[in-house]
Formats: sequence, C-alpha cells, structure tokens
Amino acid sequence: MLISGSPAPDLELEDTTGQAWRLFQHRGVHNVLLYFMRSTSCPLCNRHVRDLAARQDRFDEDNIHVAVVAPEGRSPALAWKTERGIPFPVLSGAAASPHESIGLTRKVFGALQQSGTVLVDLDGIVRHAHGATLPLNSYDRKGLLAAIDSVLGRPIG
Repeated sequence: MLISGSPAPDLELEDTTGQAWRLFQHRGVHNVLLYFMRSTSCPLCNRHVRDLAARQDRFDEDNIHVAVVAPEGRSPALAWKTERGIPFPVLSGAAASPHESIGLTRKVFGALQQSGTVLVDLDGIVRHAHGATLPLNSYDRKGLLAAIDSVLGRPIG
C-alpha cells in the first residue's frame, strides 16, 4: 500500500468511455481522491461511494477531483455508474489491475480484493492512504477528512 508523504505513482487508467486517465495530469490542477472499490457489487463499497457523492459539493469547493476505481473492467464499470447515477468518473485498468498498482492485492487465497482510499495533493504527494481486506474498514472517513483539512491548511478537528 502507498505511504503518506511519498510521491504518488503515475497511475494510468481509463474511464468508462475508454479515455485515458492519468494521475500526473492533475498535478498542479487538482487534489485527487481515489476510492478503490472491492467490487461494484459490494454493498459496503456502494455505501462508501454514496457517502462520497453526498460530499461532492464540498469536494468541488475544495478543488478535489474524486474518482472511483472499479476492478471489474470498463463495461461493467459503465453499467454500474449508469445504474447508480455515480457523479464521479469511474475508472478501471486498461491492461492490469489498478488496485495492484498501489498495493491493494487479493487476500484470503486470492478471493477478496482489498479496497481503500488515496488522497494525492496538488504536488503529487500521497497525503492519505488507507486500505483493508474487509470493506467495512477500507473507508476511513474521519482520517480522510482530516487529511483533506491538512492539505488545505485548515485546522484539523
């Protein structure tokens, strides 16, 4: 898993329309929050995405570009995005697993995909990285919001 304070890797993903999405293209433009879902069928992951969507106005005001990363591939990700009305870009790996590229692997005999959140600041530095095998623990809202406050120079609390 990525480490807070380290440079973010140059992730190269694709959105649901097949367009390339590269993390480095946001450097100097937006802070980026990536939520890596265990799967689009995971109820807890869907709850976490709904929480992110409920905070969309705050993220927009704070210049935070949010994207959801799904492990299933572009077509299933598009179907899920459309069915659920997801307001954020939904990304997948063009060739390889985007989850593995940041250290979120499959655990328990390869059956459970880890999920997690990553916040990258304007300079391309990881400011929050949190992952877990159980989806209940993969979204640390309190830690994430504190990291966002820190990135924006606001008092944490």
